[in-house]
Amino acid sequence: MSEEAKNERRVLVAVDEGDESMYALSWSLKNVVFQNSKDTLILLYVKPHHGVYSALDATGILDEPQIPGHSYSPQITAAIEKYSQEVADCVLQKAKKLCKDLQNVKLETRVESGDPRDVICDMSQKLGADLLVMGSHGFGILKRAFLGSVSNYCSQNVKCPVLIVKKPKPSASTG
Repeated sequence: MSEEAKNERRVLVAVDEGDESMYALSWSLKNVVFQNSKDTLILLYVKPHHGVYSALDATGILDEPQIPGHSYSPQITAAIEKYSQEVADCVLQKAKKLCKDLQNVKLETRVESGDPRDVICDMSQKLGADLLVMGSHGFGILKRAFLGSVSNYCSQNVKCPVLIVKKPKPSASTG
């Protein structure tokens, strides 16, 4: 492997609607991906699946036992998909604005669908990421126990190093 090829890195940054992921991207642009490097920066947005829901209504009582699940009508599905794509486009546009000053760094964007934990892990491998950068929502132990932590899951399941960037909490101004 040539010396130049060794210096090329593929940095995957998972972005979403939250400020935490944009902070992680911004932080990585200052501390990981350097302006004149030959790195490839890959911005990944994962659209959550909408889909089939169980036949249980809000009360938990099976309302139509013969139907194993409910799905949306084609019109609603199309509207949800359109909105989901608009959100993805908006998030990636915001992320690309943060990257506007990069020189010599290749910038790629990817939009995938599914469970973010699985998709991020799969894509880090498929894209040959040398580093995965993620923001931390900082839910704390109780919420994380119920909701799960995407960053924690990925840190345990990807093959490349994972950098989890925590956004500092705003300090109370003394004034």
